[in-house]
Amino acid sequence: MGANVFSASQDDVHRLYTDHHGWLNGWLRKKLGNSFDAADLAQDTFVRVLRHRRELPAVREPRAYLVTIAGRLLLNHYRRRSLERAYEEALAALPPERAPAPEQRLLILETLDHVDALLAALPAKTRTAFLLAQVDRLPQAAIAERLQLSVRTVQRHILRAYEQCILAMGEA
Repeated sequence: MGANVFSASQDDVHRLYTDHHGWLNGWLRKKLGNSFDAADLAQDTFVRVLRHRRELPAVREPRAYLVTIAGRLLLNHYRRRSLERAYEEALAALPPERAPAPEQRLLILETLDHVDALLAALPAKTRTAFLLAQVDRLPQAAIAERLQLSVRTVQRHILRAYEQCILAMGEA
């Protein structure tokens, strides 16, 4: 019986792809103004659908389902591009002899992307408290005042962020 469920899900994915891939690609092309990125994100959307194919029988509005997945991928795409631009601007400010080699740039960008994704996954107050402590070097009392929280709550937020960083390092 398990094999029938699996093949029915593959059929559902194939039907969804056949019926809606062109539409999704066009939707993404309008959002991005770029057919290459649109094609990549459309494919990534269907890869996600394939990973979660057992959910398909419950989907009543396929285009809304696809837009939800593609929208998340689109936000990630924009965030990554913004990060890349900021990194390129920082590199441009360096004297040429201090600029990293192209291989190092790629590794740094990948690391920045992982850190960005990790921070984006944190709850807003946890992320803010952590960044204020680590980037701005604010003392916990100042963070507590700024966020209108107790110092103990700020400590818990920072600890939660550190725990997520440690877990992410273990997965790398």
